[in-house]
Amino acid sequence: MICMSEMLSIDDLHVGVGEKPILKGVSMEVRRGETHALMGPNGSGKSTLGFAIVGHPGYQVTAGRVELGGVDLLELEAHERARAGLFMAFQRPVEVPGVRMADFMRHAATNVRRPQRKEGEELIPMRRFRKGLRQRREELKIDPEFARRYVNEGFSGGEMKRAEILQMAILRPKFAILDETDSGLDVDAVRLASQSIAQIGGRQMGILIITHHERLLEHNPPDVTHVMLGGRIVETGGPELAAELHRQGYDRIRATYPEAAAEERAMEQEAGQEAAPSAPPN
Repeated sequence: MICMSEMLSIDDLHVGVGEKPILKGVSMEVRRGETHALMGPNGSGKSTLGFAIVGHPGYQVTAGRVELGGVDLLELEAHERARAGLFMAFQRPVEVPGVRMADFMRHAATNVRRPQRKEGEELIPMRRFRKGLRQRREELKIDPEFARRYVNEGFSGGEMKRAEILQMAILRPKFAILDETDSGLDVDAVRLASQSIAQIGGRQMGILIITHHERLLEHNPPDVTHVMLGGRIVETGGPELAAELHRQGYDRIRATYPEAAAEERAMEQEAGQEAAPSAPPN
């Protein structure tokens, strides 16, 4: 039996952006040591779930619960959720000019290890941090120069994703959400990312991999696969479900769940109308 402190629990979660509802009652339980895959077509709400869990201010939770170890995460600020053991690798990480990777990770690791630390208080000793950084960097086959560069500044897509994975290795979160880490990467880079995630995970970390494809799951076969359509999780299975979606796409899912498919079409139309340029004045 898994105790509550080992579980990330999401119950009937509803999330919107502005007046637009996106998630419409999502429920999921991820235990430490498990790998879950969240798959679905573009625009189905997968990334929205990740942003809502970690507390992105642009996403409003209108109903439902998110708990980690029985603690209500929705009552915590984003940085407090990170200190509680959450991590998210973003699909498009932002640049932080002037802040070196090593300094950034040393501060973040200190705050995770000592959640009550106030800004200005002592950091992890430099010698101990460098030893841990070197060990993780060598395990992941990352160049030493990487840590001396500014956070994501001038990074290629592949370098940004590897930087996110290195941060995950240093922070050792209880639960990690990987938002389309395979996006924009070639086959070799995806394989390397997949291998690196497998090295870092294990029984101490719960991982939710958000992806369109099975490629990132090559070295991380999911214990549970969830399929999202129209802002809902419509089907849950094992690794065989991820393999089916990789081979056959989402036609069967749309045919099996016509109401969710109709909601998907409505969301696509609304997104298209918002993106369309306004007509010039007469």
